[in-house]
Amino acid sequence: MPRESEPVLDIVDVDFVREGRDILACIRLTVHAGEHWALLGPNGAGKSTLLSLCGAIAHPTRGAVQVLGFRLGRVDMRELRGWIGHVDPRQPLDPRLSVEQAVLTGVTGSNGWVPRWKPSATALRRADDLMELLGVARLRDAGLATLSQGERGRTLVARALMPQPHLLLLDEPSTGLDLAARERLLTSVDTLRAEYPSLASVLVTHHLEELPASTTHAMLLRGGRTLSSGPVADVLTSSLVSTCFDHPVLIKHSLNRWTAQAAPIPETDLPTYTPDTPTDDPHPNPLHR
Repeated sequence: MPRESEPVLDIVDVDFVREGRDILACIRLTVHAGEHWALLGPNGAGKSTLLSLCGAIAHPTRGAVQVLGFRLGRVDMRELRGWIGHVDPRQPLDPRLSVEQAVLTGVTGSNGWVPRWKPSATALRRADDLMELLGVARLRDAGLATLSQGERGRTLVARALMPQPHLLLLDEPSTGLDLAARERLLTSVDTLRAEYPSLASVLVTHHLEELPASTTHAMLLRGGRTLSSGPVADVLTSSLVSTCFDHPVLIKHSLNRWTAQAAPIPETDLPTYTPDTPTDDPHPNPLHR
């Protein structure tokens, strides 16, 4: 594992090419312990590909990727993944699992219960603590198939934390959640970041409203290249986000959360209604008569 002075994640001049197409080009990203990064950009920007490099799932075509002190290509990727927590709403877990069993599969890294495997007393205690932290302890015996999307999302976060990772990756964790479920999930993420101050994380999303309040840094990706990267307040500006998504938006930051809305149309550009013929009828629309 990286020494305290070393970054948790260090990506230097990385290109990722598939079928002759540059999916990522000249990417640089350094994440230190306790930092919480957000990757934002339109569809096809390369966010998921970059996350796969962070998670030791894919190798770069060119450049260097160092995760938890180990350079990809010079380490057993399967062993390295055991130190990385990955939250993906599309994780194909066995729906017959209970919430407690699903959380415990974070130890084995499997999508179902491993036959003849028995969790240790330490693992059971950790599962209890994480279910309590993420607000799903009362559901421990409930089947995954009976959970709401929000309950499943918080269960997946607990599962990802079971191996005590140094790096947590969240791939659009709010996908499919209604407003209340999203807010509960984001509150849970903020809580666990406070509980584990050395934990580093990278979260992928399309929407600024889905960023936890504890987000410290951000990267804007467009066309596989970095548009801006650094402290979140410097990156999430109206100008930069508008350029990234090729649409004029206003960014607001209030109560440690971000919102984006379309830039208002100047009044001079608004269409005006002029009746074809003057009338004294207070209800010129025949439907009002």
